[in-house]
Amino acid sequence: MAHQQNKKRKRRNYKYHAVTFKLSAGQYRSLRNYCKARRTTPIKLIKKNIERFITAYEYEVPHDLYLTENQLELFSEN
Repeated sequence: MAHQQNKKRKRRNYKYHAVTFKLSAGQYRSLRNYCKARRTTPIKLIKKNIERFITAYEYEVPHDLYLTENQLELFSEN
């Protein structure tokens, strides 16, 4: 039985995907300054702010969130 306790659990393999985007010099400076003041990193700040989008829709998006043809219509004829 002591032999089973020494066994390590198999580590789960995770798959990651890189997402990149560009910021202007001013935007990056602003991001850096904000993160320094809040004692966080840009990655943690961005992930926290998009968390509801990266966790809620992993398998499907509710039908009411899809855009329709007439969604941008400003005036209705009613």
